[in-house]
Amino acid sequence: MTIPTRRGDLFVDAAGDTRHAGPATGDERRLLVDILAAQRATLVLKCTGVDDELCRRSVPPSTLSLLGLVRHLADVERRWFRSVLAGQDAPPRFSSAADPDGDFGGAVPGSAVAAAAWDAWHAEVAFAEAFVTDAPHLDVQGHDSWRGTVSLRWVLLHMIEEYARHNGHADLLRERIDGAIGL
Repeated sequence: MTIPTRRGDLFVDAAGDTRHAGPATGDERRLLVDILAAQRATLVLKCTGVDDELCRRSVPPSTLSLLGLVRHLADVERRWFRSVLAGQDAPPRFSSAADPDGDFGGAVPGSAVAAAAWDAWHAEVAFAEAFVTDAPHLDVQGHDSWRGTVSLRWVLLHMIEEYARHNGHADLLRERIDGAIGL
């Protein structure tokens, strides 16, 4: 009898993976925050150890790359938490009306480019985490030109969906780089 094996190495040992160690029942805010934190940690995990390959594109003509995802998600965090919910004048860091795909197109080789992307992402995540912590409830509202009035609850759910979708992209990108798969 043959024992099935995986086609590649997993990112982490499942027994040592703490990304989903939070509760699975209880307070809604805690559950949403923990699930979003796990999705953010998954993005970091999938980008770890491939510094020189972060800007490697998926397949032509796509500009999709791990570094592009970091830049894109920094802009997404900024939009929903700073601009929409906090009402700040905070234009995207990497894309613009003149260059709507700048988050992906500008993800080019260079340690300074990668460092700037990670610095932006960390700053936006820190702002979002503080905003959520300080919000009196999940029904805090903001206005978005696309969705209209949105609540903090909706934004947290949307961010979980956004990260989950892009972490699927990151799975494929990482597997293309070094064969690592999973979780």
